Amino acid sequence: MAIATSHPLSLSRQHVFWLLHLTGWGAYVAQGCLYAVAHGKPSGYWVVPATAATMGALVTLGLRYVLKSCWSLPPRRLLALMVPLILASSAVIDFVTREVLVDFCETCKPTTQLEFIAYSLGYIYVLLAWVGAYMGIKYYQQLQDETARALAARSMAHQAQLKMLRYQLNPHFLFNTLNAISTLILDRDNATANRMVQGLSSFLRHSLDNDPMQRVTLRQELDALTLYLDIEKIRFAERLRIETAIDEDCWRALLPSLLLQPLVENAIKYAVAKQVAGGLLRIAAERDGDQLVLRVTDDGPGCSALEGDQLPPGKGVGLRNTRERLHVLYGEASGFSVRNLERGIEVTLRLPFETSQMLGD
Repeated sequence: MAIATSHPLSLSRQHVFWLLHLTGWGAYVAQGCLYAVAHGKPSGYWVVPATAATMGALVTLGLRYVLKSCWSLPPRRLLALMVPLILASSAVIDFVTREVLVDFCETCKPTTQLEFIAYSLGYIYVLLAWVGAYMGIKYYQQLQDETARALAARSMAHQAQLKMLRYQLNPHFLFNTLNAISTLILDRDNATANRMVQGLSSFLRHSLDNDPMQRVTLRQELDALTLYLDIEKIRFAERLRIETAIDEDCWRALLPSLLLQPLVENAIKYAVAKQVAGGLLRIAAERDGDQLVLRVTDDGPGCSALEGDQLPPGKGVGLRNTRERLHVLYGEASGFSVRNLERGIEVTLRLPFETSQMLGD
């Protein structure tokens, strides 16, 4: 049955239509009765406005069917179709109502063709009001539907973009990790190779299982980042030195999951791996008013191609992905900058300072 497959929203709108339809024509009857009382009409005169309202309710249901069937027509064609139907509907209401009216007013029956035409147009203003209200409400509902679809499409596009950015795992990291595992196996250092495989498995499982649309606390983010750094520590041993400086109230701040991993990976690739003595990686977080400020700093050779915080062309995929994720999630409320230090590079992220308590979770 059609009712079984109808959308709940359609059922709700059906209820609204019948409520407005019956209430409107009911009000028309009440107004007619008040008019009769005000002008001293006989007690049974209520049947006249009741008849007019009944006929009006029936013919406007027909007009509604036509409007729904022909709604996709161009406005001019729809208008050309509705005008004669409204005129005919007015004539039908007048014809039936006048048959009742003559019992109270014998002189109210038209005697000439001109009077007949004039009487036939007597209900046109009521029908025009009904059609105008119906079309206005329908256009409003259509606009609401289109707005909802546009918002849903935009949300889906943002989610798809975030997931694409989030799942662009760096082949360089995977290649080097697997190559290191292979070397360890060839050197018969099976215990270290096993630890590295387990670390890689844990990191990839966390990375792929974690929803990029969900946000985590900074503590959870650093716990996940530790899975990645444990792998790199096996590769670089004492060459990789790590420092953290996290303000106490920042541990509970929310941020997109694995936001820092591409930045840390980028620093290891260009600052630690390229130096014989290795390098220092520093992760810092502080609160600046209503913003969370995150910094990833290394003491590598820097990048001479950085000019005015602009990323060098053809490089910095991890940096670009991080910047894009921030922009998609927070828009103008976020900030992203990269600058050369006297030694090394500093990447700074700014995003709204939010906690689960602030969001009402």
